[in-house]
Amino acid sequence: MTTVTRPRGWWYPYIFVGCFMIVVAVNAGMAYFATSTFSGISTVGAYQKGLAYNQNIAMAKAQEALGWKVETKVKPVNDSLAVKADIAVSYRDRDGKPVEGLDVRARLVRPTAKGYDQDLPLAPMGNGLYGGVYTLPLNGVWDMDMVAIKPDVAYEHAQRFVIP
Repeated sequence: MTTVTRPRGWWYPYIFVGCFMIVVAVNAGMAYFATSTFSGISTVGAYQKGLAYNQNIAMAKAQEALGWKVETKVKPVNDSLAVKADIAVSYRDRDGKPVEGLDVRARLVRPTAKGYDQDLPLAPMGNGLYGGVYTLPLNGVWDMDMVAIKPDVAYEHAQRFVIP
């Protein structure tokens, strides 16, 4: 009686095909996650911002020469219906005197999600203090970019805060 034996290494092609299937599956998974998880957040006008680099440095030096001190306080407001924050920004000159007569605007940016950014005017509250109570769409981490404008000067300040 003769027995039929398989030739040696008959399973090598299956290993070869199996390895390629694993590579294709991993690539498909990475392609899916690359296209489905991008939030769309990117720098708008990057070329123009690069061209204005020297102007931005000059503005930063002029701002530093003012010697203003900015203190930002953000406290959550207890409200069961909405997410609210009490924002107070204090502007002092180099002598510690309050800076009055500013037009202060804040841009709140959600660093991890697109579509929740908002612009807020900060109301003067006296004694160099500007702010108010504002409703936010979500709790969590926010970046606040503020610009304080006087007829002859502009002062920029950025602050990150968390509303639990």
